[in-house]
This record gives sequence, C-alpha cells and structure tokens, in this order.
Amino acid sequence: MIFQLEPQLMLLLIFSLLFALTFHEFAHAAIAYLCGDQTAKDLGRLTLNPLAHLDLFGSIMLIFAGFGYAKPVPVNPRNFRIRNADLYVSAAGPLSNLILAGLGAWMLGMSLQGGWQTIWNFPLSELLIWFSLINMNLCLFNLLPIGPLDGSSVWPYFLPDATHRKFIEFNKRYGTQVLMGLVMVSLALPGISPFRWIGEASRSLVSWMVKIL
Repeated sequence: MIFQLEPQLMLLLIFSLLFALTFHEFAHAAIAYLCGDQTAKDLGRLTLNPLAHLDLFGSIMLIFAGFGYAKPVPVNPRNFRIRNADLYVSAAGPLSNLILAGLGAWMLGMSLQGGWQTIWNFPLSELLIWFSLINMNLCLFNLLPIGPLDGSSVWPYFLPDATHRKFIEFNKRYGTQVLMGLVMVSLALPGISPFRWIGEASRSLVSWMVKIL
C-alpha cells in the first residue's frame, strides 16, 4: 500500500506510523513507571526515540503488508504498587492513540475551517488525515480481545471472575494463533477482513471527531 503512494504522501504515512507506534509503546512504559515498575525505564524504553521501540520484522510488515507491530514493553507486575496496575498499563497504549487521533482530528477541523490545507506547499491536511486515521486504527486494533494485543488484558476486567479466568487461559494458549489466523484470512479474503471493518470504523470515528471538536 505504501509504495503505491506518491513519494510525499509515502513520507507522511511513514512518519505517522512511526509516531503512533512510538507514542503507544512510550505510554505503556510511562504508566508502568508511574505504577512502580522501572523495568521499561531501566531498559531504555521510557523514551520517544523510535529506535528504542521499533521491531525490525514488525516494521517490515508495516511497510509491505500494511500492518505490523513494535517491540512490546517489558513489565514486571510484582513491582506494581497500586491495584489493577496491569489494566492501566495495558490500556495506556490504545488510549494514547485515541488521544492522538482526537488531537489530529481537531487540528484537521481547524485547518479546514481556516483554509490551511496547504502551508508553504506542505500538505498539512493530508498529514493530519493520515495521522488521525493511523492512530485510530492502532487504537481499535489493539483493543481486539486477542492475545497478545492490549485488549486481551483490558477486557477481562469487565468480565465475571469465572469468565475472566477462562478468557485469560484461552488467550495464553491460543491468542497468538487466533491473531495469526485473522491475519491470514485478511490476506486471503480482504472483503471479509476484520481489519477492513476496523479501517471503516476508524474513518467514521475520525469524521465524527472532526465535526464535534
């Protein structure tokens, strides 16, 4: 997908992807640190430097397949000092991308109202559209209740105890296989891909944000 774009748009997309992934992982590290765990900080992950967070294979997948991942932030739950800290740490990544998507949508609305779609030949509105959509996509994708995605650690807190335990056990055993299965289905049958539904939901949510913010 990226290589089908004009060079200028390709750079805007890559920038948005790098920033979204970096801020996502930084948010995990920052909340873990605030909750008492210094593991990520000690390993140099409490930073906005993309090189500290990017995974080589995950980055290649992003460029060639349109989806991928960064290096997971390491945490040690035994160091947490507050109750439900793992919930806050897991939710921090998707929430950070939701905030960035909202910020991008607000700035996009302001640029459209002010007639600032282009500034000094720089396609500002194009950047803000990509930025908002990518962050919303990353937020929704990571909230899928499938391990190892963040949603597999977030949603169990809203389930009854018995279901909570079964859900956690299922994801430990089969979460990665289910996720890879969804990826294969999406590549083979893009018309029924759940990732396509996420993309459509992202466009609708960003459009809604532009109108209300």
